[in-house]
Amino acid sequence: MSAREMILGRVRARIPRGPEGARREAVERRLAEHPRNLIPQRGQGDIEHRIRVFTEMMLAVGGTVEVIDDINEVPHHVAVYLRDGNLPARVRRGADPLLARLPWHRGGTLEVVEGPAVDEDRASVTHAFAGIAESGTIVQISGADNPTTLNFLPEAHIVVLESAALFASYEEAWTKLRSLMGEGIMPRTVNMISGPSRTADIEQTIVRPAHGPKNMHVIIVR
Repeated sequence: MSAREMILGRVRARIPRGPEGARREAVERRLAEHPRNLIPQRGQGDIEHRIRVFTEMMLAVGGTVEVIDDINEVPHHVAVYLRDGNLPARVRRGADPLLARLPWHRGGTLEVVEGPAVDEDRASVTHAFAGIAESGTIVQISGADNPTTLNFLPEAHIVVLESAALFASYEEAWTKLRSLMGEGIMPRTVNMISGPSRTADIEQTIVRPAHGPKNMHVIIVR
């Protein structure tokens, strides 16, 4: 018997036994009904409350947030963020339709290139699929519109989050994903990102970055 078989055997031995039909029915019922777990009250409230909680949670883990009213002002705010961070006036984005329609000329000398991130990229701009107020988390799904490399490779990750996609809980974001993709269908990856990359593995000292961007900036658009 292999080590793998021994481990799985021990797991099976500790699983309570019951009628196989009843167990299968319980699993199928759970998959069909999508029951929600205990949901924290922290994120529950109107949009102003959700923005406030999301901002507090994102700031607590080292990210930054700004809220704007006009989506056409995104290029200007991206350019200002890069300038204030002493970064080159150049960003990489995917083929996301919302980002493609923005008046990037409002960014002045800002250069915008499209496609998956490469080693030379210092900053990226992505369009968030959703935001989770309760934990200050951004949810991204993979695809040509927002390649996953944009989330992790550049030094600075700038995220455009529409306020309508800022939910109180994870469960609401999963409901949105099912409505978009269809029941039982998933994108290749779903990335949940809470702030810039960091680690405290060595002597409990926070070090940035670890396995991703050093900085994360979220632009919430009302």
